[in-house]
Amino acid sequence: MNEREKEIRRKLRDDFEHYAPRCLRIRTKEGRVEPFALNEAQRYIHACISEQKRLTGKVRAIILKGRQQGASTYTEGRFYWLVSHRKGVRAFILTHEAESTSALFEMAERYHENCPALVKPSTGASNAKELIFDRLDSGYKVGTAGNKAVGRGTTVQYFHGSEVGFWPHASEHAKGILQAIPDAPDTEVILESTANGIGNYFHQQWQQAEAGESEYIAIFVPWFWQKEYRKPVSEGFKPTATEQDLKELYRLDDEQIMFRRFKIAELTVDGVDGESAFKQEYPMTAQEAFQVSGGQSLITPEPVMKARQYKCLASGPLKIGVDPARFGNDSTAIIRRRNRAAYQLERHKGKDTMEVAGLVYSIIKKEKPAQVAIDVGGLGAGVYDRLMELLPESQQQIVVAVNFGRSALDPERYRNKRAEMWWEMRDWLNGDLPVMIPDEDALHADLCGPQYKYDSNQRRILESKEDMRKRGLRSPDGADALALTFAEPVRAPDRSEQHENIIGDRVAGY
Repeated sequence: MNEREKEIRRKLRDDFEHYAPRCLRIRTKEGRVEPFALNEAQRYIHACISEQKRLTGKVRAIILKGRQQGASTYTEGRFYWLVSHRKGVRAFILTHEAESTSALFEMAERYHENCPALVKPSTGASNAKELIFDRLDSGYKVGTAGNKAVGRGTTVQYFHGSEVGFWPHASEHAKGILQAIPDAPDTEVILESTANGIGNYFHQQWQQAEAGESEYIAIFVPWFWQKEYRKPVSEGFKPTATEQDLKELYRLDDEQIMFRRFKIAELTVDGVDGESAFKQEYPMTAQEAFQVSGGQSLITPEPVMKARQYKCLASGPLKIGVDPARFGNDSTAIIRRRNRAAYQLERHKGKDTMEVAGLVYSIIKKEKPAQVAIDVGGLGAGVYDRLMELLPESQQQIVVAVNFGRSALDPERYRNKRAEMWWEMRDWLNGDLPVMIPDEDALHADLCGPQYKYDSNQRRILESKEDMRKRGLRSPDGADALALTFAEPVRAPDRSEQHENIIGDRVAGY
């Protein structure tokens, strides 16, 4: 091998985006075998994974996507690239059903058969589910999740869980094959799936990753990134009001709207709500993907997305909402709001009463809010009491103790105070004037989590945190903190207290 060949070889070994179109072949949806050029979704996944590996030395990623967006194709290609360039490593791919197992192994075989001689590894004894690269002492194997013991007793460096939301024994596999992956540099775990309801293993792992509570990064891929997901516009086409909102919010064109129409019509069969089915199969947001039949969220994803994208001046009295953690997996959430601008959401895990009280006391001293509303259920009561000890009498009136279960200011319309605050927050998000919230996926999920209903007196009831946990949802700590900023009105500030700050990536002046 001459120097030029060595340089080519090094480039192919070290750069997957360079390697894929030159060395890998895929079968397209039209049945053609073509070079593997990454699409937009695959490039985004690759960028997220590459950045995590650069920062941590390993990959732990969970991918939520719509139908046929190429996450499995990318992962199979990536792992073939890794295994065929490294000695003594193993890749294991676990799918949800036998048909998918065969399809993914066929994909790997196609990669191998079409790989250029310069980078193609020598193959030893192989079978219908395994490739062995004898000179490298490396291997590539697939299995099906129907067997609880699959993968046990092996050590693998690269693991791909395909359609994890549909694994029949997901928790058993988490105890088995996932424990066979060393917590070491240059190991990779990629779990991917379309959504399959809430409360299952995949949804639980997604929630933790989305909230930053695990070592996994959450990667969401919306359907409209696929160039092929579009239909020719028919004569006389005119978008509905809903479609026009979607066009503006997600920057869709008419051909993408036509694709959405066709798919909704196609999915509307046998009593199925085609629009709801489309949102699950072809989600625009993670919150759409994890929808649940039989209930209705109080706050829908669309106004939340608009508020995430909007930027405005924050003016008026500063109100701070504090939702102290109640249980081990909950976080203490603190957020600021000035009229139409909510910003600077903080989450703190594992802090006791004194520590949370100290945090809030420091914020009061530094930011001089007009109101601090604290949920006094559980840990919050101790936080409130400690603040009353720390603050001088002249400042104590700014701290408001809010019991979520107490009577609402309008008891004829709301079952309790928490329901009243959440409805006011919803009206704020849905109002005629645009509003701003932190551009954060976890807050988005919090806001869209709770469902609602009415009691026999037609009072509005918001789903409790306990009932959300029974459905497999985490506590909406960030959204509860924001709701607390609607607890009570505040007095108009003195002229000396009025000021404005431009809110963007940071809060000026703080």
